Amino acid sequence: MKLLFDQNLSRKLVSRLGDLFPGSSHVQFHDLSEVDDSQIWEFARAYGFCIVTQDADFVERSRLYGAPPKIVWLRCGNASTSKVELILRAGAGAIQELERNENLDYLELY
Repeated sequence: MKLLFDQNLSRKLVSRLGDLFPGSSHVQFHDLSEVDDSQIWEFARAYGFCIVTQDADFVERSRLYGAPPKIVWLRCGNASTSKVELILRAGAGAIQELERNENLDYLELY
């Protein structure tokens, strides 16, 4: 699964998690840093990304419109990049299940 990291997460996660999630990217790499959530949503949908965010707004959008894109909602507060990496690595199996299961639109990781 290709992940698209939201503005509130470090760009370093792209390379740090490249072994598990090849093809992932960050909104800054696509000039999406200063756009509204709907533009990020449409970009992720068009290019087959799953949005990784700490922002509940994407989850609310997912509840309204469903997938795609799918959402990984990190509920870890203001955590370091290393902590976020550990959470995503620990949740890799759940993220893969999110990708496979058409009945799931988002996943919460703590």
